[in-house]
Amino acid sequence: MTATDAKKWFRVHRRAADPRLRLVCFPHAGGTAQLFHGWPALLPADVEVLAVRYPGRQDRLAEACIEDMATLADTIEDALRPWLDRPLALFGHSMGACVAYEVALRLEARGIVPEHLLVSAHEAPQWAEHVALHDADDETLITHVRHLGDLHSEAYDIPELRDLLLPALRSDYRLLEGYHPPNPAPVKAPITAYVGQDDPSCVLDGVLAWSGLAAPGSFELCPFPGDHFYLVAREVEVVADVAARLARA
Repeated sequence: MTATDAKKWFRVHRRAADPRLRLVCFPHAGGTAQLFHGWPALLPADVEVLAVRYPGRQDRLAEACIEDMATLADTIEDALRPWLDRPLALFGHSMGACVAYEVALRLEARGIVPEHLLVSAHEAPQWAEHVALHDADDETLITHVRHLGDLHSEAYDIPELRDLLLPALRSDYRLLEGYHPPNPAPVKAPITAYVGQDDPSCVLDGVLAWSGLAAPGSFELCPFPGDHFYLVAREVEVVADVAARLARA
């Protein structure tokens, strides 16, 4: 992958010429790097934010979505190579939690252990449900997304926006619902699992199951009030907690 190709994968927010650490942020199914646009101003200036830009949306709308987890994780890990001169931490929300975990595995296989793996609003991979929402009709898929929480869901009421957003959403669900690792490998990085206390998509035992993928004593659960998109309403508190953990890295 060329340097130009790698750059299109990340929206880079830099406040220091010589950052101490890079935080790579992975959006949810149907989501974009915009989810993390407020984070750089809330983090210490020496933390650089790389928000992942999945294909098939926003300024990558013309590109085909990736519908296989291994391919997506391989490609992002490859794209990260120009940024490996600083320590990395990974934060993934919902589908992004699984993508971040798979990227962490690939980095560790190359001898690069992330400072922290922060997973949000998703159960551990071994708890994956065998459902097929990606094959459901449009209304069923949209109803499911709205049930998780109201994050810009009014866009689906506008036919032009609906036609732009649904293909990426459906492709992401196809990717996620095809992701069933039978024996997920543990990571060396410490894991913190964030969850909204009223998230209808997360069973607490499933979130706690991330502890089985962390080294003994290196897992913490961090609940916040709210639904699947708790991190929007609680952005200041969530980013403060992330910053505190990165300060110990």
